[in-house]
Amino acid sequence: MNVPATHPRRRPLGLPFLAVLGLALLAAPRVVVHDLGIAKEGTVLNLLLVVIPPVVWVVVTVLARVPNPFLTLLVTGACYGVLLAGIHQLLWDQAFAGSPPALGGNFSGLDLAARQTIARVAAVVSSLFTGVAVGAVVGLVAWAVTTITHRASTVR
Repeated sequence: MNVPATHPRRRPLGLPFLAVLGLALLAAPRVVVHDLGIAKEGTVLNLLLVVIPPVVWVVVTVLARVPNPFLTLLVTGACYGVLLAGIHQLLWDQAFAGSPPALGGNFSGLDLAARQTIARVAAVVSSLFTGVAVGAVVGLVAWAVTTITHRASTVR
């Protein structure tokens, strides 16, 4: 089906996918500096790396007037989760510096390779969940800001 040139192509996320991916990439440096032990919890650098990307996500979606900021940032969070999982896997050995997570209980009898596989799969699942959860929370904030600013502009 050909769409006439007078109708702009509709973007379901309100932004090009590369922009969504770019927003997700803004959060990647924190993962790297955390896994490499460069920015410790409780430092100003860590705080900035945690806070700035989601604030930028909200600002971009509000200024771009995306039709559904929750969906846009949920997808952004999912992309971030994929990046988070990949970076954690790539930096696994550096992050744990020779002492990877140990599994106990019923898992303690498994061979080392099986225990490491279970730990890595759990880390991937956790990373994906974290990314989606961050996207959902930030998406709700962006939706609220968009709703409030839209109502304020229609009252004028």
